[in-house]
Amino acid sequence: MSQVCVATYRSYDDRADFHKKALSIAVGLTVGSWTDLPEAQKAEMEKHLGKVLSVDVYEPANHAPGERYADIRIAYPDINFSRDLPALLVTVFGKLSMDGRIKLLDLDVSESFVSAFPGPKFGLEGVRGLLGVHDRPLLMSIFKSVVGHDLTNLQEQFYKQALGGVDLIKDDEILFENPLTPLEKRVEACMEAARKAEVETGQKLLYAVNLTGPTSQLAVNARKAIDAGANALLFNALAYGYDVLHELSSDPTINVPIAAHPALAGAIYPSPQYGISASLLLGKLMRLAGADLVLFPSPYGSVVMPKEENLAVKDALLSPLHGLRASFPVPSAGIHPGLVPLILKDFGSDVVVNAGGGIHGHSMGTAAGGQAFRQAISATLNGTPLQEAAYAPGNEALQAAIQSWGIKDA
Repeated sequence: MSQVCVATYRSYDDRADFHKKALSIAVGLTVGSWTDLPEAQKAEMEKHLGKVLSVDVYEPANHAPGERYADIRIAYPDINFSRDLPALLVTVFGKLSMDGRIKLLDLDVSESFVSAFPGPKFGLEGVRGLLGVHDRPLLMSIFKSVVGHDLTNLQEQFYKQALGGVDLIKDDEILFENPLTPLEKRVEACMEAARKAEVETGQKLLYAVNLTGPTSQLAVNARKAIDAGANALLFNALAYGYDVLHELSSDPTINVPIAAHPALAGAIYPSPQYGISASLLLGKLMRLAGADLVLFPSPYGSVVMPKEENLAVKDALLSPLHGLRASFPVPSAGIHPGLVPLILKDFGSDVVVNAGGGIHGHSMGTAAGGQAFRQAISATLNGTPLQEAAYAPGNEALQAAIQSWGIKDA
């Protein structure tokens, strides 16, 4: 078979002949019809025809209505679509997404297709290289809150976060262009705070400024931010689309890491019977489009994604994929220092521990919030239980955090 992209679906139906359904998908989303075509035309259209690769039917005994399903794999010839993610997604799931209870689980793209995608410009190792941190998980802090604050307020909040020893600070995804904190002035103010904090901590950090505005102006705004000193970008990738992320990440003048935010993802992945799987939506497609870091809901906190799906996202970001760089997984929401052992157990050291309230809500202040996380990370890497580490000299910040939030290690 020539170069193809293989889509895996899960289709639910209590009575359907799934083999017939798979064939109708393969034909309907490619040549449109087959059996009625003259033989000469069939020979001409063969190279465009989708092919059913497998149909695995799951029909539990005494199953309740709605539980019968099949996993269907279909190969789509690359010749049918241009080498861009919108064309691929419309081909394999555009019309089909509206055809009842069916979910797109995975896409295996061909070498030919992926050759149009350089993937993450920096990736996991590149981000580590920029920070000079290779032996531990990274720590990210989030501005809370941002709307209505002026530059002085924002700069002070940035400085306090930086003093806590975080590696990255990101804008909130709802911080858009506004007269109080315009993009270039915001970058200048925050990077000044970063330099001031570095004198005290000796630590580099990346500031992921939220890239917003009309699509036609995004590249211009990115360059403005970089010229003003920005060393990373935050991007609401699903709101703008994967192709926009791809354009930004592959632009040689936008030479900073891009962190993709998962805003709107909850409208797409959670249902078992509709939408697109989290591992594809927030894993493989984000990586193909060039995200260096990808945020997604953690399985621990306030916006919960089931752990099985969560770890599948991680695997999609880290596992070998046509030679593309790995993207940094950033499980987020509801993270506090008492979760660090569990995060490292589930994700290993190649993870960004991302916290908002777990830093700003610390009883000793924002700087102590960051320090508590760093102390928890060091203790976990050394094999020291947090309950023991909290009472070590100098770890008062960790002790206070545990008193506030406790420890969760299973």
